[in-house]
Amino acid sequence: MYRFPSGAAKKRVVTSIALALLALVVLWLGFRGAPPQSARDFEECAEQVQANSASNDQHYPSMTDCNARFAGRRKAGGGYTYYDFMQDRHFDIAGPNPTAEERKRIDREYMGFLDVQRREAVSAELAKRQNEQLQAALESARQPVGPPVVLTPKTSSSAPKRPVDRSKSAHCEGGSLTCSWAKFSAVLKNAFASSSKTKP
Repeated sequence: MYRFPSGAAKKRVVTSIALALLALVVLWLGFRGAPPQSARDFEECAEQVQANSASNDQHYPSMTDCNARFAGRRKAGGGYTYYDFMQDRHFDIAGPNPTAEERKRIDREYMGFLDVQRREAVSAELAKRQNEQLQAALESARQPVGPPVVLTPKTSSSAPKRPVDRSKSAHCEGGSLTCSWAKFSAVLKNAFASSSKTKP
């Protein structure tokens, strides 16, 4: 009988056998329901899954893998389209999957989409507030008000008012034109009044 030279060699052999068995199990499980790897796009992958799967148990996981591998869908006229469910919108792309540049473009479009959504939400909120304020104003306008207010002028006495003597400038500032004119007209009036008294 053959004997291992040491315990370390025995551990290596057992480890190698365990790894080989594990690799076989992984390969067996992997190939059992794996979709075809040679497909160029989603449509080819789906056709190969349809042709190779015998039951629905194998069909659905394989189709899920096709969806995960290929984001774009073939267009009738050629080329591919990518559906972004967040924007509910289709984008034209060059291949079965978007390139890095196409992903950036889709992301920029999504940021614009979010900005429009935010603006619409703010506008809707403002319109709602204005509508509520208008409703409140209409409700307050419908409420009955008290009797109308009558404004009557106040009269101090029934005696006629005396005309104001504008020639006297008791509260006149010295440099204003109005005061100067009032003083000048008072001097002239006095001059004519005194000259008429002296003549018979």
